[in-house]
Amino acid sequence: MADLRMPEINYVTIVGNLTKDPIYRATSNNTPVVNFYIATNRKYRDSSNSLQEDVCYIGVVAWNKLAESCKNKLKKGYAVLVDGELQSRSWKTEDGHNRSVVEIKARRIQFLNKHAKGNEHGNGSQDEAEVFVDETVDYTEDSFDKFLSPEESNLINNDINRQGI
Repeated sequence: MADLRMPEINYVTIVGNLTKDPIYRATSNNTPVVNFYIATNRKYRDSSNSLQEDVCYIGVVAWNKLAESCKNKLKKGYAVLVDGELQSRSWKTEDGHNRSVVEIKARRIQFLNKHAKGNEHGNGSQDEAEVFVDETVDYTEDSFDKFLSPEESNLINNDINRQGI
């Protein structure tokens, strides 16, 4: 039997509210980066059927133009939808302790708070929620096409062409 190779999928979509203002900085080679945490709620019923709520805090990192957009548009309490991938990193603190964190490396952030057009008092119509995408990411690497046989690929492409997608 041939070896079965599982696809490597690392994709996260989550909605939450910023717990603090984003922290913006530039790396030593002037690459913009922003870090922030979001809180997301989970409601469930416990063993006595009482409604409970749990809060999960998630770290997010955004780079390049996506970081610039976050710097200019996000504040504590703002709602965001984040698409990205999980990444882990480790470091040693000044006192010698090892630390590690798992966070979301954002590919796309949709700002869910609507901003008022018009004067500074907010009079005017409302903008749609804004979406910003990290244009430096090569999404072709995320394709499942590499797991398809040529026949399966042709079948899917023909179906897409027939539907005009």
